[in-house]
Amino acid sequence: MKNLIFINGTMGVGKTATSKELQKMLPNCVFLDGDWCWDMSPFIITTETKKMVVDNISYILNNFILCSEYENVIFCWVMHEQAIFNDVLSRLKKDDCTLYKFSLVCSEQSLIARITKDIKEGVRKKDVIERSVPRLKNYFEMDTEKIDVSEISAKETAEIIYKYIIH
Repeated sequence: MKNLIFINGTMGVGKTATSKELQKMLPNCVFLDGDWCWDMSPFIITTETKKMVVDNISYILNNFILCSEYENVIFCWVMHEQAIFNDVLSRLKKDDCTLYKFSLVCSEQSLIARITKDIKEGVRKKDVIERSVPRLKNYFEMDTEKIDVSEISAKETAEIIYKYIIH
């Protein structure tokens, strides 16, 4: 059985950093950040591009799942609605996988501080705060394990996820 690990959360909460830390801990592990599947300029969100990105994600994840070299497949992406989460999952050949679903959540103050730091480092643009903060509440309602990352690092978050997986 492979471990299929989904990590979602609003922009700036630490999904990518956590996933990279977790990848170091798990053997034979591959990691896909959903954002890599539509890294475009200009960034255009339409029905067509939304369909394309979910198709891209599904294709790559299925290839990782089917490859015998990998025991652990990590996928992170914003997935701010349960329907998006379910859509991606419905397209995967996951019968031989143990599925783990996590939402990274934090306080509004912590989120703003994280994004502000990213803005100062040139990693994000200022408009991310106004797009990310309102979505934070969505993750508390999703069918996932919640991890409050307000006061912990990406490495500590990865250690929590690791303990779920190796139980």
